[in-house]
Amino acid sequence: MIDLHMHTTASDGSDSIRELAAKLREREIDTFAVTDHDTIDGALEMETIVWPGARFVKGVEFFCISPAGKCHILGYGYDASDVQLQAALKEGSDLRMAKLGDRLAYVQETYRIVFTREELDWLYSMKSPGKPHIADLMLKRGIGKNRDDVIRNYIHGTKKGADRIEAQTAISGILHAGGIPVWAHPLGGEGEEMLSREQFANQLRTLMRSGIRGLECHYSRYTREQVQFLRDMAKKYDLLISGGSDYHGSRKNIALGTLNTYGAAVSEDELTILRVL
Repeated sequence: MIDLHMHTTASDGSDSIRELAAKLREREIDTFAVTDHDTIDGALEMETIVWPGARFVKGVEFFCISPAGKCHILGYGYDASDVQLQAALKEGSDLRMAKLGDRLAYVQETYRIVFTREELDWLYSMKSPGKPHIADLMLKRGIGKNRDDVIRNYIHGTKKGADRIEAQTAISGILHAGGIPVWAHPLGGEGEEMLSREQFANQLRTLMRSGIRGLECHYSRYTREQVQFLRDMAKKYDLLISGGSDYHGSRKNIALGTLNTYGAAVSEDELTILRVL
């Protein structure tokens, strides 16, 4: 089994690296990548404990914006020490931390929710804190029904502000580090509104000008028709084909190794990105 899109406690997943490794071994997923948001710490830790027979690929996922709108860019097989990649990671992290401050200020001003010093230290100790972490603190206080309810009703109204790096910056950083940049869930990810074909085409043209090299055609929330459409687009524009679940542990209802909605297995031959990694 294969899964090239997973998150850990290094960003907004619920599994530590060792917990994820144990689950991967149990499910016999032996070709995989760790792709935490705006940080490679989880990937570097996994690299130190990979077991014999497994094929591990270092990954990362950037929250991005382009002239065509929001998008997520995955990076695979990079040189972790590359200066340009490190600069992109720092920019993504700095924007994320600034947004965290905006969200905390919003819930305090709007709902009079003030977090303790211990809670704030926990949030700011993370490399990639986000809405799920704030929601978890609020749930512990008995605020809201569940994580999605808290995010939707208490955090979602935070004022708009820059919290994503330019897609060009992320793609250039990945390429400079010898990695492969891939457009993640290009029709829309878990919990997101699906793109129209026109929106998809506009974003694809924009990202191709920036140097994107692949599409995540196989994705846990995509139907057979959507997977085939993306595979056709990858073939048409000579782009590599990738696939992953977007696993977040208990934070999202997505099982490891789920690459579509219809239960079909995906072979290594179908994921052409593996030929160049």
